Amino acid sequence: MADLILKILAVMLVVAGILGTLLPALPGALLVLGGLILIAWVDNFAIIGWGTIGILAVITALTFLVDFLASAHGTHKMGASTRAIWGATLGAFVGMFFGLPGFLLGPFIGAMVAQLTADRNLIRAGKVGFGAWMGMVVGIALKLALVFLMLGIYAVAAFI
Repeated sequence: MADLILKILAVMLVVAGILGTLLPALPGALLVLGGLILIAWVDNFAIIGWGTIGILAVITALTFLVDFLASAHGTHKMGASTRAIWGATLGAFVGMFFGLPGFLLGPFIGAMVAQLTADRNLIRAGKVGFGAWMGMVVGIALKLALVFLMLGIYAVAAFI
């Protein structure tokens, strides 16, 4: 019975992790990794070994790198100042407290306002805001792909 409860908890962690990949408030890939490790632990690592867990941990680390690089690349590509990159990050953080509209508009508004404080060029600020938003969207898509890669690797390891 305890094993069943732990496996249900593990599945809940994985589902929360998938949702967390879409929302910046939750560490998505870490939750997925935690859930997969919990399932492996319940089975005493008989089905999924430490080698697979190590590969999943590396992919988890890649999600953080991808997230940072996609956002930075998106803002930088549009000529953003360092201030605008920080503005996009702050906008994403503040935006998560305002639901879906805040989540979608936070990085754009943060980057745009910060860029305006750097050079007062409204057109460049708009481009920088758009770049921050596109970087966020690309980052989410890449993180989601990596999370599903983790689930695929786990499934293949479990069934082979």
